[in-house]
Amino acid sequence: MIRKRAAEVQKITVGKVPNVTVPFFVVLARDRSYVSEKVAELERLGVPFIVVCGENIRRPHVVYRAPIGKYDAINFVLQANLIPKDVKIVAFNDVDTKITGFTSMLQQFADPKVGIAYATELVKAGPQRNFFAVFNPIRKLFPLAASGELMLMRTKLLRQILPLQPCKSEDTLIMFKALELGNKVVFCDDCFAETERTKTGPKEELYKRKTVAGIYQALSFTNPPPMVRLLYTILPILSVVFVVMGGNGYYTFRGILLGFMDFRRGDRSGTWKTTYMD
Repeated sequence: MIRKRAAEVQKITVGKVPNVTVPFFVVLARDRSYVSEKVAELERLGVPFIVVCGENIRRPHVVYRAPIGKYDAINFVLQANLIPKDVKIVAFNDVDTKITGFTSMLQQFADPKVGIAYATELVKAGPQRNFFAVFNPIRKLFPLAASGELMLMRTKLLRQILPLQPCKSEDTLIMFKALELGNKVVFCDDCFAETERTKTGPKEELYKRKTVAGIYQALSFTNPPPMVRLLYTILPILSVVFVVMGGNGYYTFRGILLGFMDFRRGDRSGTWKTTYMD
């Protein structure tokens, strides 16, 4: 269903969105993988960009930053003055994604109250297809977790929020801080960042463990809406629904519980190894 909707989203030239300036893209890359493909995509979109890469490669628009964590790469962008002063909107984009329906996302910023808009992930295979079928309708109602694969935000807001504390879920940390500052956050389920995720249940457990621990870290740093905090308080109980779903739901359940336990045991690091994609 999601794949069908992605195909139906019309492509509109970025520069034709009324009353909204063209965003400046900041691409985050752990190494050189997918950098060439992403550069070609952004050049087709006609947007200015910079790639922060964890591997030292020589090519235009690419800068090196040792791969400590995405939170650190985002902090580095501001510390190194990589965003031009006249930029009004910044787009953070993971290097291993393909963008569909971008204009509908950009249009959200015609509303001056909107501080952040983020796209949904488009995963064509693996356990997360079923997960997003359950999760996306919920986060359409409640801002439970953002998607850093493609996130747009006002530059003024970014400067208010940074620097970020070490956090495994830096995208959700940014969203919670934006909400705390009174900004409107929009989940754009008609804009897609196509990406690859875990292929097996055990790997999904690792991914969920990292993500959930990071979300609880983000909660500890911020003051999101009371309903969000309440839902995360009872998440270990609610997550039983994934076991009932069968299939790889058991591993999703385990990952959520282990991530919660990691946080309770004192995990406050913002780094991890992407072994869940091996």
